[in-house]
Amino acid sequence: MCLRLPRGAGAFVLPFVLLCAGLSTGCVNFAAPFDTQPAHPGLRSAAEPALTDLPPPAEKVVVAVYRFRDQTGQYKAVENGSSFSTAVTQGATSILTRSLESSGWFTPIEREGLSNLLNERQIIQSTRQQHSGNGGNPSSLRPLLYAGVMLEGGVIGYDTNVMTGGAGARYFGIGGSGEHRQDQVTIYLRAVSIQSGRVLKTVHTTKTILSRKLDGGAFLYVDQDRILETEAGYTANEPPVLAVTEAIDDAVRALILEGLRENLWSVATGGEARVTAALTQYDAEKDQAARRDYFDRLLVPSARPGLAFGFHGGAQRYHGDYQDPLVRLSGAFTARTHVAPRWGIGLTLSGGRVAAEEALDTLSGSLDLNLTYMALPKGDMSPYLQVGAGLRATNAEPLRFGENLFPQVSARLGTEVLVTPRLALDLSAGPSFVLQDELDGAALGRYDDSVWSATVGLTYYTGWLQ
Repeated sequence: MCLRLPRGAGAFVLPFVLLCAGLSTGCVNFAAPFDTQPAHPGLRSAAEPALTDLPPPAEKVVVAVYRFRDQTGQYKAVENGSSFSTAVTQGATSILTRSLESSGWFTPIEREGLSNLLNERQIIQSTRQQHSGNGGNPSSLRPLLYAGVMLEGGVIGYDTNVMTGGAGARYFGIGGSGEHRQDQVTIYLRAVSIQSGRVLKTVHTTKTILSRKLDGGAFLYVDQDRILETEAGYTANEPPVLAVTEAIDDAVRALILEGLRENLWSVATGGEARVTAALTQYDAEKDQAARRDYFDRLLVPSARPGLAFGFHGGAQRYHGDYQDPLVRLSGAFTARTHVAPRWGIGLTLSGGRVAAEEALDTLSGSLDLNLTYMALPKGDMSPYLQVGAGLRATNAEPLRFGENLFPQVSARLGTEVLVTPRLALDLSAGPSFVLQDELDGAALGRYDDSVWSATVGLTYYTGWLQ
């Protein structure tokens, strides 16, 4: 749909439209680079500070890494055609070697390029032997350092489009939209004893990779024969190599802590307290990981316990026999208890004014018995669908059924977000359909009256009747 504006309004509308196009993207990246940037030290992963903050060991462990490779066989996903570029970095061995060195707990030795190393040592030895008769040094090279532990594993999973979604809106040619996609990479790391071949410990970590896109624009007439079209937006993709680095850093940290717990290695004197604190934090992270589902969403086993009370405020709009309906404030009180993990029953008492310009302005209240379906009952955020039936009344007295007291049915879509284990933020919207046409005092047309509302509020779960 195109919006036509008065002649000459373009000079005033253009800055406003550009601003709206920018705001419709959520937050345009005005700091986007327009010049090349100089090289700088590599970015640190979010897991590196926890890895390097561990106390020093009593003695460093010499470890060998032959090849820590991509075992997924994944290629980059493209919309059209095929791609021969791998989705996961092929340099995971280098990343693991750096993580082992940065931790301060291991002495990594070169094994991935062992053939090159042996060739160079042979060249040095041959050169010394050839020149030993001319005053050269015939002494042999020092022996290679050998490892007591070998690290194996690799990138064993890269799952694309684990979760996707988006939303958008456009009105009178002005609007915006947003999309997101979540991938997931999984790392397995195991320590193997060189002497016995026994697997000492195996750990694994998972890291999500987020991609998001926001854009907005406008298409409208700024003059009688002039059209303005403008767009703005940006896309942000979390670098997969940094996600792999973070997962490897966290796996090395987990291997150190698990080894300390099973006395595979020991901490230096004086670091016991820091190890205890690190193990406590690590156990809390493992407990939280155990409560995540396959989509990396945190589940709350005791979510939404027992009887709940909610207070909500918002706005409502009457739709009936009078033209030019007005938006008026509304409020609601709810009580609900869950009879099954996904199902709840409750009561809703709501009130507000229904009004139409110069024709209607009256107080209306309703009482409904509701059935609620929670899509993600153990999630900290859950969409829900609510249907109900009840009675709606106007402020006329006395109440008479069919005159100022009417049956109604209702439906609502909403989202509930737990901000604490007991307190939730609730947003919802939906209609209430009156089953008679006299809510506004007039019975005209083919359709009965209805009230549409949107609310935001707080719900408190008491734990009673759990």
